[in-house]
Amino acid sequence: MLAILAEKPSAMRNMAKAFGGTNGTYNGESFQLCCARGHLYEFKDPEHQVPKDKKDKYHSWALNNMPWDPGDFKWDYAEKDDVTDTLDAIRDTFLKCDEIVIATDDDPSGEGTLLADEIIINLGFDSGKKYSRMFFADEAPASLQKAFVNRKHFASIYDDPDYQKALYRSKWDFLSMQFTRVATKCGDGKAVLRQGRLKSAMILLVGDQLAKVNGYKKIPYYQYRFKDENSNIFVNPDEQKYDDKNQVPKGKYNDSAVICGGKTRKKKAPPKLIDLATLSARLSSKGYKAKEVLDTYQKMYEAQVVSYPRTEDKAITLEQFNELLPYCDKIANVVGVDPALLTNKSPRTGFVKEGMAHGANRPGTNVPDKLNDLASYGKCAGEIYYILATSYLAMLCEDYEYDAQDAYLEKYPDFKSHVSIPVKPGWKLVYQTDDDPDESENAAGFGMTGSPFIYEGFPPKPQSPTMKWLMNQLDKADVGTGATRTSTYAEITNEKSKYPLLKDSKGKITMTEYGTMSYKLLPGTHIGTLEITTHVFDDMKLIAEKKKDPDECLAEVAGFVLDDIAVMNTNGQNMRKELNLTMSGDQAERFEGTWNGEEVHPKRIWSGHRFTDDECEALLNGEEIQIDAVSSAGKPYKCAGKLEKQTYNGVEFVGFSRTRFINDGPSSWCQYTFTDAEKADLKAGKTILGNKFIGKSGKAFKAKVKWNASAEKIEVVEFVK
Repeated sequence: MLAILAEKPSAMRNMAKAFGGTNGTYNGESFQLCCARGHLYEFKDPEHQVPKDKKDKYHSWALNNMPWDPGDFKWDYAEKDDVTDTLDAIRDTFLKCDEIVIATDDDPSGEGTLLADEIIINLGFDSGKKYSRMFFADEAPASLQKAFVNRKHFASIYDDPDYQKALYRSKWDFLSMQFTRVATKCGDGKAVLRQGRLKSAMILLVGDQLAKVNGYKKIPYYQYRFKDENSNIFVNPDEQKYDDKNQVPKGKYNDSAVICGGKTRKKKAPPKLIDLATLSARLSSKGYKAKEVLDTYQKMYEAQVVSYPRTEDKAITLEQFNELLPYCDKIANVVGVDPALLTNKSPRTGFVKEGMAHGANRPGTNVPDKLNDLASYGKCAGEIYYILATSYLAMLCEDYEYDAQDAYLEKYPDFKSHVSIPVKPGWKLVYQTDDDPDESENAAGFGMTGSPFIYEGFPPKPQSPTMKWLMNQLDKADVGTGATRTSTYAEITNEKSKYPLLKDSKGKITMTEYGTMSYKLLPGTHIGTLEITTHVFDDMKLIAEKKKDPDECLAEVAGFVLDDIAVMNTNGQNMRKELNLTMSGDQAERFEGTWNGEEVHPKRIWSGHRFTDDECEALLNGEEIQIDAVSSAGKPYKCAGKLEKQTYNGVEFVGFSRTRFINDGPSSWCQYTFTDAEKADLKAGKTILGNKFIGKSGKAFKAKVKWNASAEKIEVVEFVK
């Protein structure tokens, strides 16, 4: 029997539709479906991965405890929260099978394969079974059925190239936690400044662009130009520029006839299909946050309304083209496009290629009747579908055609102009984009006469950073995929995070105070370069091809960290001086996690008590715990408490707060300290005789006393003479 492991319940439901149920026979092979819920395992914290004598080193954030040695780690996994039932169901299915079929998402980075292999390995099924992999571009029945029949078999999951490269990336990113610790320690010592391959690249790009914007000076210049009656501008690039308008000599030029050159008919193909980052960037200007777009798109994908989200393809296969083509008229009607415009239904070069996996982002085969029907997936679902649909439909339209024409002035031939005269709008009737605006487009063409005027110009102003601009920069540098760019951007602009790095306001990006600190720490570092991700992905490819040893590649991280400690130390000193910050005196050990939906970093030690891992987890879950503490006078006591929001010197923080004292029996009374034996008798409800009690008057007395547990106090049974 085959055990088919899907990535999530929705994927398993689609497989059940394709194969005729959650179990049964398909193509002559018996099967049973099971599913994960994303990653069910994660690496244990660093201090729980190493020998006991190194635990303190890897728990510490102190700079002298870095860089880490990857050879110290056992690379052990821990179950994520609330996944036991899911793992039990998968285990039961695996026990019954002869072959485990990995049917998780086929990500470019191998993430889906790693997700499945983590489960197989940690449940102990990494030997003794047959193994195979299904590869499918989407979860439509035909795609899944084809993937079932054509699944790839391999002798061991450890031999799978996708597993090898994904495991390496996962370990690299685990080791990259050091960069966050280094930045935090080199910052103000208080704010947790999260760093990573893509996070840091985004911070550096945005910071550099904001510096250009803030440094821009709008200094005008003046020079002669000509304008014809159709508003076309004629420019001589060598014409003198003046700082003052009054310096421009008057009467230098007169009107001149326009001499037009020949027209050249040109065509412009539709823009390439978009990725998730481009889609999210366009929607950001309408107020939709990246996370909202991601979540909505995922729901639409699971319903096959749109294609697979985490693709890095920019084209589609011939099979994908032919699959969607019968639906094009219906898609057009949904988004208000005249189907009569879809006249170019042959596969286009550049849009349809071999070797694609999931294919570029596009509509799915489940076409809604109208855009409003998509509202159940999210507020931006209709907008998502409209952009994807018009992008796809543009591919089926004719090219945009225009006549390119140059002209010059008869009297002053160095003054020239260029115009694009639209002839056939083609795809521009369907899909509007400002990615490549044609500023010279003018349907009227050239006029007859050019007249001189004094033009006021300015140096080109740097573009203020937007999400769209940032995604374009990352795309040009080939850093990350459209999906990872979008998810990382959502993370570092999350307003609920305690230390967000960027702020997004309808797609416009500004730095938070923590982003500014990070930006000033990053120059000259390895983690702050665009090349670091390229380096990691190049290594992943070579590891998959068995041309590089992953352990040797991981060993390089220590050198990167060591270099960055030195650089961030220097940058940190300059940063604190520039921003008028002082290094926080609070270097207390902290634990971190999510409490009441927000990221918190409470102190780990309170009144002499260091919270255990279990106690930290309980506190983050909102539970009250009991601890042994020590008073400021040095006396031990017991109390109960939990995490609460508090304020100290006007600063709000989340920390442990005592809710009540716990009296664990009597320790002393009337200036007399009970012996251990007397404490035991009193706690057992017995009456004892004491002859060294001191009253309020200072006189000694004898008495028989007992412990009232409910009132938590000593009571006198009888005074003794």
